[in-house]
Amino acid sequence: MRHRDRRKPNDLKSGAHRPNVPSTSRQRKDILTADGEIIETLGYENFRVELDNGITILATVGGKMRQNHIRIVTGDRVQVELSPYDLSRGRIAFRYNKKK
Repeated sequence: MRHRDRRKPNDLKSGAHRPNVPSTSRQRKDILTADGEIIETLGYENFRVELDNGITILATVGGKMRQNHIRIVTGDRVQVELSPYDLSRGRIAFRYNKKK
């Protein structure tokens, strides 16, 4: 290891050495969102979702929903994030509350 490659721990925390890495706190602009309903529960946290426009996609549970153990069952209304590159797959970002 050369002298110039050594960094102090405080330098690594500042992020100054990585100027081209985008901040994770900003919302991504290329994500499409759509509302839909869970029509089928598949294994390993995968679901078949029918969007409001009639298209059926395969969606998986998003990170914070997985961490907080949010339960999703057939018939739930959800918000799905879609990538513009593959519109047949998505990530479930939010589960709407059921009206009693």
